[in-house]
Amino acid sequence: MATQREIKSSQKQRRSSQHSWQTRLSPWKVNRESHGSKSILKQNSQLEDSKCDGDQADDALQVAVGYFVKGKTSRTKDKLLEKHLKTVENVAWKDGLAPEAIDILLNVALSGKFGNAVNTRILKCMIPATLISEDSVVKAVSWLCVGKCSGSTKVLFYRWLVAMFDFIDHKEQINLLYGFFFASLQDDALCPYVCHLLYLLTRKENVKPFRVRKVLDLQARMGMQPHLQALLSLYKFFAPALISVSLPVRRKIYFKNAENLWTSALLAVRLRNPGHRPESVKLTLGSANVCSVKQKWNSHSVIPKLNSDCYTQDCGQKKMNLSECLSGSRSVPLEQLQSFPQFLQNIHCLELPSQMGSVLNSSLLLHYVNCVRDESILLRLYHWLSQALQEECIWYKVNNYKQGKEFSNFLDTVIRAQCFLQEGFYSCEAFLYKSLPLWDGFSCRSQVLQLVTWIPFSSFSDVKPLLLDHLAPLFFTSSIYFKCSVLQSLKELLQNWLLWLSLDIHTHPVTSSPLETTLGGSMNSVSNLIQYVGWLSTIAMRLERNSTFLLHFILDFYEKVCDIYLDYNLPLVVLLPPLIFYSALLSLDTNVFNQLCYIMHRYRNNLTATKKKGLLQKAKSEFNFSSKTLEEFNHYLTTMVGCLWTSKPFGKGLNIDHQILEKAGMAEYKHSLNLVHHPSLLIYAASFLLQERPEQRRVNLSSICGKKWNCYLDYLFSEGLQGLKLFLTSNIHRSSVPLENISAVVNAKR
Repeated sequence: MATQREIKSSQKQRRSSQHSWQTRLSPWKVNRESHGSKSILKQNSQLEDSKCDGDQADDALQVAVGYFVKGKTSRTKDKLLEKHLKTVENVAWKDGLAPEAIDILLNVALSGKFGNAVNTRILKCMIPATLISEDSVVKAVSWLCVGKCSGSTKVLFYRWLVAMFDFIDHKEQINLLYGFFFASLQDDALCPYVCHLLYLLTRKENVKPFRVRKVLDLQARMGMQPHLQALLSLYKFFAPALISVSLPVRRKIYFKNAENLWTSALLAVRLRNPGHRPESVKLTLGSANVCSVKQKWNSHSVIPKLNSDCYTQDCGQKKMNLSECLSGSRSVPLEQLQSFPQFLQNIHCLELPSQMGSVLNSSLLLHYVNCVRDESILLRLYHWLSQALQEECIWYKVNNYKQGKEFSNFLDTVIRAQCFLQEGFYSCEAFLYKSLPLWDGFSCRSQVLQLVTWIPFSSFSDVKPLLLDHLAPLFFTSSIYFKCSVLQSLKELLQNWLLWLSLDIHTHPVTSSPLETTLGGSMNSVSNLIQYVGWLSTIAMRLERNSTFLLHFILDFYEKVCDIYLDYNLPLVVLLPPLIFYSALLSLDTNVFNQLCYIMHRYRNNLTATKKKGLLQKAKSEFNFSSKTLEEFNHYLTTMVGCLWTSKPFGKGLNIDHQILEKAGMAEYKHSLNLVHHPSLLIYAASFLLQERPEQRRVNLSSICGKKWNCYLDYLFSEGLQGLKLFLTSNIHRSSVPLENISAVVNAKR
């Protein structure tokens, strides 16, 4: 109905004037000369004489827009038409167009006054300098009902509408046209772009049974198209009972990039209109300084300022105070709220900002996103974030390296928002998958690796080719510090996945998970990730020649792995690789050795807990919890006890001729790895003996036996080797007999 009223009013205007229709907006007017031969657009408010060139460009733009408003064209005026088209294009690409100019030119392009080529060029230069009026979009849509523009012009208009969606100041009236847009799905050429627009507009009240049936019919006719799957997935989210068909696992990209025609133009406008941006952006409780609507959005700051409709229209013009806003029945502008109690009192009537990118700089809005699970808010945020990440990515554009600091600050803000919500953004995930093949491993390294830690949980078969296979070459060819950073990021990624699974699996039925159909499938993905990190660690240790520094980070990762069952209640145990185990066991570093003892102690506790709860037999069949894991753990445990306690190292695994050992001066190799002679503990043994006789210059390590052995153990425990203490306490029964007669009792049995 709203569209029909717009059409009728437009027809009346055209009948009332023989020369042209007239768009009336407060800043711009179309003044006719007395003879009706010329019409010129002038501004009521005079611009300050700052630059002569700028004034001339504004005057030329006014004349050009006035020419298009006039209407008719002929072959004799082709040169004049080309001149005015060039003027509009130059101004649009340099500084962007004002909302009033966009309003007029949209009507010109969609009214069919000029040819298809002219209309296409006009639409391609519809680049906003600030915002786009919602009324302009509604009037433009009404022209689609008249049928005077070609099919290619309609396609270009929908592409422009999707690309500029977040520049539109309001969305309420546009959402009222949802039915009109939905009817346009019948057109095969328009269908992908209309689906994208509907995906951005859809609210819960828009999901109706007849619309679901129509989209399903289109899918049956056209096949499994990504844009139709996107719309069905959104409908299923809002109304699961209406859609019984199974949909594919979440896709990374549903729509083609509709803003390609305007991306470079918007970037050029931002670069040529630099503003002052603070060095670092921090989340604030309220809002940042409110900027006027007339301030250019495309300033140097990537994240838009917070502008609510209510504030900009009423509070901004009439200077209403907070009490006046709260006393009325209208929605409350977020700009006026300065405390968390005010936010809680008015959470039911908040006015959302016109650009959802401003969410990133407002902790109040992040609280709102976290509390009010409105999918449309997230969709708007993800759409804006996808565009911003692609436009600002410095390794996408060769000429954009000067903005490296700005881009890293922007990524820091996104990361802080993800940490605040404790949830990763799907836009960041798609950005990583698309940009990592082009990443040099140096630009914004810290920010990129932090984004990796917040990738939402998904199947390992999806993550490996899109993320890990591109990260591995950089991992192997970079410095040890980069390797350690990657391992730390993968550890945090594993932790976030485990937290998500521990909360989701135990609160929802397994069959409702959109990612895996069974708990075993989810556990397989986690297990594959751990094994992949183990493979990376094994090769890295060889490349870095068993670096102790690198080994610390690897063992930090396995400290998280060894406690999966007890910490997250997930039935999974994955052991560390043999090379990592033996490198830590034979390390000269006491901290590494102590850390290995703690990890083995936690592994034992987790396996014992699963055995007590009777999960092992069930886990073997359902969760791929094979007996090989138990055998490998017992082998590791026996090896450690043999080395540290019974002086029988590698009882079944060492096949070296004793004569060779004697020639190498290692005839007593059996005692070389016990608690006294272990390379990482020699300093403690010597310090223990020097406590009794400080004057001695030589110490006899063989004297630590019998009762002195127990005193030596107490000395080790007092020096902070808690990992060693836990390992010995849980796996060995201490006795007062001499060392050579002590036997180990291994508590973890097959």
